[in-house]
Amino acid sequence: MNAEPADQIRLLDVQALDVRLSQLTHKRKSLPEHVEVDSLTKDLAQQRDFLVAAQTKATDAAREQTKAEQDVDQVRQRAARDQARLDSGAGISSRDLANLQSEVVSLAKRQGDLEDVVLEVMERLETAQETVKGLTDRVASLETKLADATARRDAATGEIDAELAGIAKDREVIVTAMPAALIALYEKIRVKQGGVGAARLSQRRCEGCRLELDLAEVNEIKAAARDEVVRHESCGRILVRMADAGI
Repeated sequence: MNAEPADQIRLLDVQALDVRLSQLTHKRKSLPEHVEVDSLTKDLAQQRDFLVAAQTKATDAAREQTKAEQDVDQVRQRAARDQARLDSGAGISSRDLANLQSEVVSLAKRQGDLEDVVLEVMERLETAQETVKGLTDRVASLETKLADATARRDAATGEIDAELAGIAKDREVIVTAMPAALIALYEKIRVKQGGVGAARLSQRRCEGCRLELDLAEVNEIKAAARDEVVRHESCGRILVRMADAGI
């Protein structure tokens, strides 16, 4: 393949832009904010699950407390009615009196047991409410941290994207003015050789693979026309001959 020496030299400009594009793309993917956002998102999801579970537990405890208090009230009212009958003594046989007295004692014990249940449920409800408050504060804190990390990530990626767009535009301007066949060859080699398709030949050394050319290859390049596109036998990259090539 043949191409004007100036076009071959411009391949180095394209290569430099491609290297920068690759660096920026890697930087964008490797931003620490990505890891931070992912970590905070997972933590937040977990804490929200914990909060829902705690809220459910608190709601259940509140419902249980209401039911226990209602049970106590029912027993208290029944005991009050029985006590009133005992106090009046009207129309009560000795057998009924004994039964009422026994029931009053039984109801008093039942009321005491139910009041103990109410106290136990109240303690569980208080604990559950404290847990809900702690988790609510934790979720709010994580939401704030996540919003901050997301804003920083978006700002960083925005800057990189703007630079990427500018470089891509500069590259397009250069490439458009160059022979399509030369660019196609360069692209093919670049993909195969890890992002470097053209390299400067400096002091008999390929700056792409950093290997020095042997004497036979040097002589071949010396004999080649200036517009001939030469490649390094070892790495296959296009060698761009500059004034300081040493050849």
